[in-house]
Amino acid sequence: MKKIIPAETKKRINQIETLFEISKAIVSDKYVNEVLGLIVNIIAKTMNSKICSILLLDEKKQELFIVATQSLSEGYIKKPNLKIGQGISGIVVKGNRPVMSIDVTKDKRYMYPEIVKKEGIVSMLSVPIAIKGRVVGVINNYTPQRHKFTDKEIKLLQTISGQAALAIENSKLMNELVSTRELLQTRKSVERAKGILMRELSLNEEDAYRVIQKKSMDSSKPMKEIAEAIILTYELKKQV
Repeated sequence: MKKIIPAETKKRINQIETLFEISKAIVSDKYVNEVLGLIVNIIAKTMNSKICSILLLDEKKQELFIVATQSLSEGYIKKPNLKIGQGISGIVVKGNRPVMSIDVTKDKRYMYPEIVKKEGIVSMLSVPIAIKGRVVGVINNYTPQRHKFTDKEIKLLQTISGQAALAIENSKLMNELVSTRELLQTRKSVERAKGILMRELSLNEEDAYRVIQKKSMDSSKPMKEIAEAIILTYELKKQV
């Protein structure tokens, strides 16, 4: 006789599988936008969402903008950015805590009533994405029916937001690593080009640097590119 698995156990198994799938994506070689796209799709499937989206904070503009959603709605994707403290998502960022709205059609905090009508969304759960206590975005989850999110559902979304934060942090660290490496390469090239100019044109170090800097400004090209051109010219000259 086939054993019947209780509904609560099935739900728990689904949650574990969800977290496992997201963990696999984070440690893969996918780009962060691909990982975030996968996360919203997995959440939507697991929680029966009408729309799931991830918004990140533009720290300069102090605005939230959409970076990932499984929704194909152009109206939702192109909706205006939110300021910190504005709308439900903005409140979540400001307070660094989850906010639930059982009915966004009647909730004055929700900023886009026209999207609510068009997309047929009713309930919303928004949780912060935080890195070391600093909020960098939110995950928003919408249902097509009136729904009071349970403590377990809120906890699941918070756990997933922690995984999203890890993916974002890994991406930032990688970008910083690439930037540092590029900076070191630029310095190396500039130092070598300076040495060539000092020898070939009998310039002191400061004047040699100014020559590279001026050529960079005049041509609107990076100093690394100018330095590499000087090095290449010197190498070709040696071969003649």
